[in-house]
Amino acid sequence: MPKKSTVLLPETIDILSQMGLQIKYARLRRKLKSELVAERAGISRATLVAIEKGAPSVAIGCYAAVLHALNYMDKDLLLVAKDDELGRKLQDLDLPVRSRAKKEKSNE
Repeated sequence: MPKKSTVLLPETIDILSQMGLQIKYARLRRKLKSELVAERAGISRATLVAIEKGAPSVAIGCYAAVLHALNYMDKDLLLVAKDDELGRKLQDLDLPVRSRAKKEKSNE
């Protein structure tokens, strides 16, 4: 059975390409050879090349491993969807609203 390919929007493809380029520049700024980064990340050099091109077929775990190999840059992944403004607004719209205020208890 043939593999299903994921259909990505052009905007997402552009984001992956930019991310791959940023990873490549991070490696070059650190003056690290691609063979060394691939070895540290536990991937092949070909996979690293694909990551640096922003290939959508590479598993996100490989992207994370490369970021980790570049001196713990994988911590930046914690910023993904951290400030979900739209999600919070949608959540607030769905909160139940009381029709009356609670009665206060008297201390008599």
